Amino acid sequence: MRVAELRQSARAIFDAAVRAVDPAEAIRRHLVRGGGRLSIGREDVDLARVGQIAVVGMGKAGAPMAAAVEEILGDRIVRGVVVTKYGHVQPTRTIRIHEAGHPVPDDAGIAGAQAVLDRVAGLGPDDLVLVLISGGGSALTPAPVEGISLAEKQSLTKALLACGADIREMNTLRKHISRIKGGQLARAAAPARVFTL
Repeated sequence: MRVAELRQSARAIFDAAVRAVDPAEAIRRHLVRGGGRLSIGREDVDLARVGQIAVVGMGKAGAPMAAAVEEILGDRIVRGVVVTKYGHVQPTRTIRIHEAGHPVPDDAGIAGAQAVLDRVAGLGPDDLVLVLISGGGSALTPAPVEGISLAEKQSLTKALLACGADIREMNTLRKHISRIKGGQLARAAAPARVFTL
């Protein structure tokens, strides 16, 4: 095989790998609308039986994920907010993009987490919530439980980072001191149907 052919093959492999992990492409693969129906992964939803659609999310890939959801469901989305890292914004029409601190949570993350909770409040059993989660989402939406301050949550995060805790260990601790993690967001959205992408 000649060098030019090897280079071309390597480039094709690289491009395919990048497309495979592109957040917008991942949404398009798992959220498909057609014939009055919406496929969400393996689930199939009759859009005629859906009231409001809300979109919330958190993570560094939140903005491109939100833009892809708008391409698919733009006319049906009635409310939405996605919390992402500072500098990771891109234009969206209906879903508001909220910037916050990562990896150490900040006041903007508290406000973003509250905006997420506000967007899912008051929905009914015919309503649908799409939750877009990507890397960094836990730090971006701190929402500490009553009795825990942001400063305490920041100290915990810094201590965990300093001692080399992995993300699984960090998230295990975070969910116990959060109003949004560990199933709390789904509880806040009830009785609406919740799907996570």
